[in-house]
Amino acid sequence: MPAPHLNPHAITGMITRINSPGFYRWAAQIRATGGCRQPIHLRGRVDHIDRATGRLLHRYTTAREPGGVLRVPCKTRRASRCPACAEVYRADTYQLIRAGLVGGKGVPETVADHPCLFVTLTAPSFGAVHTRRDHDGTVLPCHPRRDAERCPHGRVMSCTAQHAPDDPRLGEPLCPDCYDYTGSVLFNASAPLLWKRFADSLRRHLAKLGGLPLSDLPGHLTVSFAKVAEYQRRGVVHFHAVIRLDGPGGPTAPPPPWATAEVLADAVRHAASAVSVRIPAAGDHPARDLTWGEQLDIRPITMTGDLTDQAVAGYIAKYATKAAECVGTLDRRINPLDDLTALPIREHTRRLIATCLRLGSYEELADLRLAHWAHMLGFRGHFSTRSRRYSTTLTALRRARERFVHTEEVTGSIPVSPTTGEDLRGA
Repeated sequence: MPAPHLNPHAITGMITRINSPGFYRWAAQIRATGGCRQPIHLRGRVDHIDRATGRLLHRYTTAREPGGVLRVPCKTRRASRCPACAEVYRADTYQLIRAGLVGGKGVPETVADHPCLFVTLTAPSFGAVHTRRDHDGTVLPCHPRRDAERCPHGRVMSCTAQHAPDDPRLGEPLCPDCYDYTGSVLFNASAPLLWKRFADSLRRHLAKLGGLPLSDLPGHLTVSFAKVAEYQRRGVVHFHAVIRLDGPGGPTAPPPPWATAEVLADAVRHAASAVSVRIPAAGDHPARDLTWGEQLDIRPITMTGDLTDQAVAGYIAKYATKAAECVGTLDRRINPLDDLTALPIREHTRRLIATCLRLGSYEELADLRLAHWAHMLGFRGHFSTRSRRYSTTLTALRRARERFVHTEEVTGSIPVSPTTGEDLRGA
């Protein structure tokens, strides 16, 4: 008798699959996909023809595959959807980031001598939330406030708990009714534009520090970067970025002597404080300006210590496979007609989604597409991006892997009929 926690129909299906004539070919397909959880099914045929004579050399058709389909990996980056394909994406991102720090994959090793910083840009506060703080390994109370006052909704704005890392209260507002859900959602929606303006301001300030017109900067200096978005437990994004200074054309040339790590850090601080995004008034919501948060982390990347090239590459690659589902939302789009009370999500996330749907109904905010990106809590940008000259590309890494498979792995040819060109396997 099967174990009670196993589906009897699934067990029957597995037994049928194992005993089927095409099991070994099916298993080979699964191995070729790397264990993809949601493989794409292809149907069709491929004819290999001699261009000189027009003779059919051989033909491949999916009609003889198990189930009449060829299974190929989905290649998603989301670990919540397919851990196997996401792991490949994570590994490729790691190589891409590290190549821009120490060279390799077509990037010269001299790039390691270029000024380079690891920068974290955060969101402003939208209200007090439960957090985990520690000092020298000791966990501190969350929000200890002696004689704390009550908020307008009657809640004491204090928390003396020493939260565990898996405490479900982390990221939850001390008072949900006081929390600025509108600001949180609008910041997420504006974060991509805020980053663009930060990068533009960074270049302008570097040109000023170098005594150059902005139009002349590309002839002396190139700003290269790679960044990733990470959701904080409260449901807002912040950006981790590797920012590097190169000479004209990218990593093959050193930057001018005046472009040092100290100059870059000064430009980052200036740009982070100088930019903002104006959100127009909508309904009973007044216009507002959104900026980066006060917390700005700027650290040099070294070959030894805590913040090495490997640590930075691994950190960015890890978050490149995650999205908003890591803070308790859904890994799918939400229909405005869905019953939000029935969704298996925490109340804080439910309020953020409801705010997206509500604000998305205003014509003044239509360009933000908040209802469309409600499952992402308003964020609609790419999670992992890089400048054109930072290092190699994911496409180049994938092609290199394909070439390796084609040249290093033993593959067999498909036998075909010399007269009809039909696939003779199993004939």
